Amino acid sequence: MDAMIPQEMRDQLQAQVASAEHPREQAINVMYAVQKHYGYLTDEGLVEAADILRLTPLEVEELATFYDFIYREPVGKYVIHVCDGVVCWMFHENSVFEYLCKKLEVCAGQISADGWFTVLPAACIGFCDRAPAMLINGKMYGPLTPQLIDEILEKLKTAYCDLVICK
Repeated sequence: MDAMIPQEMRDQLQAQVASAEHPREQAINVMYAVQKHYGYLTDEGLVEAADILRLTPLEVEELATFYDFIYREPVGKYVIHVCDGVVCWMFHENSVFEYLCKKLEVCAGQISADGWFTVLPAACIGFCDRAPAMLINGKMYGPLTPQLIDEILEKLKTAYCDLVICK
């Protein structure tokens, strides 16, 4: 099979897997690396990850679909995970999720027309003390107001932010 990821990356990932007691221990790290390379875990990337991990593509698919931060579909440059847990509901009369979907003119999982954002609900992101909250490429924001959300989105579009998906 011709490698689609760079050979240097493949070699590094294979070394990580070889150093683990069980290849499956490195599954998340391998999937994240492949996802970072492609922007999401493509079908081809999933097969590459399976080859590196010495697992079947089905085994990798089962793991990939279990984790909220592994994306099997294309996503925007910034992935916004919005907490829809009960604590976040209590602290905000309007849904942050609904506000973002309306503002960005998207439904859950869609990419905004400009390609910048994807909005996804999350059961809980663990920032109840800063509710309502959201994660953008792994960085937490909260407590949120519509004005603060607007400021965050504009800053992400205009200023360089050293954010990576699930590092």
